[in-house]
Amino acid sequence: MKKQWWHDKTAYQIYPKSFLDTNGDGIGDLPGIISRLDYLKDLGVDIVWLSPIYVSPLADQGYDIADYYGIDPRFGTMEDMDRLLTEARKRNMYIVMDLVVNHCSDEHFWFRQACKDPDGKYGRFFYIETVKDGKLPCNWRSYFGGPVWEKLPGHEDKYYLHVFHKKQPDLNWENPELRTEIYKMINWWLDKGLAGFRIDAIINIKKALPFCDYPADRDDGLCDITNMLRDAKGVGQFLGEMRDMTFSPHQAFTVGEVFNEKKEELPDFIGENGYFSTMFDFSGTLFGRSMGGWYEDLEITPDDYRDCVFRAQKKVGNIGFLSNIIENHDEPRGVSRYIPRGEACPQSKKMLASLYFFLRGLPWIYQGQEIGMENVPLHSIEEVDDISSLDNYQVALRAGASPEEALKAVERFGRDNARTPFQWSAEDNAGFTFGKPWLRVNPNFKEINLKAQENDPDSVFSFYKKLSALRRDPLYKETLVWGDLIPYMEKVHNVMAYFRKSEDQTILVIANFQKEERDLPLPGKVEKVLLTNCTEPLINGGMISLAGYQAAVLLMEDQNLQAAE
Repeated sequence: MKKQWWHDKTAYQIYPKSFLDTNGDGIGDLPGIISRLDYLKDLGVDIVWLSPIYVSPLADQGYDIADYYGIDPRFGTMEDMDRLLTEARKRNMYIVMDLVVNHCSDEHFWFRQACKDPDGKYGRFFYIETVKDGKLPCNWRSYFGGPVWEKLPGHEDKYYLHVFHKKQPDLNWENPELRTEIYKMINWWLDKGLAGFRIDAIINIKKALPFCDYPADRDDGLCDITNMLRDAKGVGQFLGEMRDMTFSPHQAFTVGEVFNEKKEELPDFIGENGYFSTMFDFSGTLFGRSMGGWYEDLEITPDDYRDCVFRAQKKVGNIGFLSNIIENHDEPRGVSRYIPRGEACPQSKKMLASLYFFLRGLPWIYQGQEIGMENVPLHSIEEVDDISSLDNYQVALRAGASPEEALKAVERFGRDNARTPFQWSAEDNAGFTFGKPWLRVNPNFKEINLKAQENDPDSVFSFYKKLSALRRDPLYKETLVWGDLIPYMEKVHNVMAYFRKSEDQTILVIANFQKEERDLPLPGKVEKVLLTNCTEPLINGGMISLAGYQAAVLLMEDQNLQAAE
């Protein structure tokens, strides 16, 4: 695989609405991000992805875009954006924005014109169908619940397609005129100095046509939309064209939000001339998902997590680079998901960080992850803002769950967990705003906050700095960035361990994924302990003693190491 400029970087996702508010309106803004660039640089961050800051009615928190060329006044101005790009360049940092082109907002100029003339130019930018006798074109269920069809404003017999919220009409990628407009917009941003994009929900741009029904899987008579995605063929035609018309000429960095890809398609997505530079590994986040909704989702165990990660690593192999995460804006907090309930503590949080950070691929930190932010407790569904959580609450009630059980499912899996304001300090509103925050602050902010950790060498924050520093250390970078990943003790209960191996160096990452201490066999002699999340482990006679939730990164002396089951 050809080495790329971004391979040895550390990436960070900002959810602008919840990062830092500088004007007291309770919403994070671009000046807040600019003021914390030095903080991110100190953390070891090189690439920064901003969740949407475009003009939007915020029906889906900015993923419903009303103007691709404008910054929403809630977040600042285009001058602020230009200043962010300039200040990032001064620090050798790269800014990446969200590219949301499966759909736009129903308040976008294109859709307003389509409502006026469904058969005209802009009507053909969308999927608009004439409905007779109330029979919808298909029975697909939208990602946020309910049918994917909504009546077109001003027309009794015409409906438009939306696979997400009804305020997010799907764009018709089958129309070359629409694609030309999208490519023009992408190039406009790249010409401005943007380093690239995180590409949202992109597999959805190709629909299985003509529209048809699938067997219903709930009593609403609708079917999960993944049925359609499974049957949709030819998305590569669109993705390859977009790459050639926009990303490649600018040498842009792109990371795809890709679900449902097939193994044989991986070289097309992230290979030598892939559609994207990299794509996120969602194997852990998808584990245990039920067609019946969050109420029926399974919780993931340490062994499940290990198996998901290793399967993904084996599937990709040397084809390309994955982007590795434990959380993002659409998921609960990773430490609340992957660490057994009630056992999240600084030591276990640092262990989880060690395990994902040194996987083959690009490590991503989601805002607040670096201080160990956790899920937020819920007392009432009235505290919830997220549309997906509200839908899943109702799904659980219809399935027979009690309100308490339905609320627990939202508390465990809801997207608001990752969207509560960043906990900068123990001051009012966690130092996020001097106004009223748009979403309540997690009540644990007095214990978990940056100010309490930034000068503590044993804090979660300080440990994340050590992780990024070790990965880029010239002595070990060749191995930790580009080396092969080989699982070790793959079937041992509550253990996750793997080698990173280059031509002349082997590093072992090993973790005791439980609260009880244990002794584990080593595959050879240890030359040096490069990093551990607590006191240095005792190594004696081919064994290593690990405390509960202890992880260690070990430089091995022997290159011919023995595997262990």
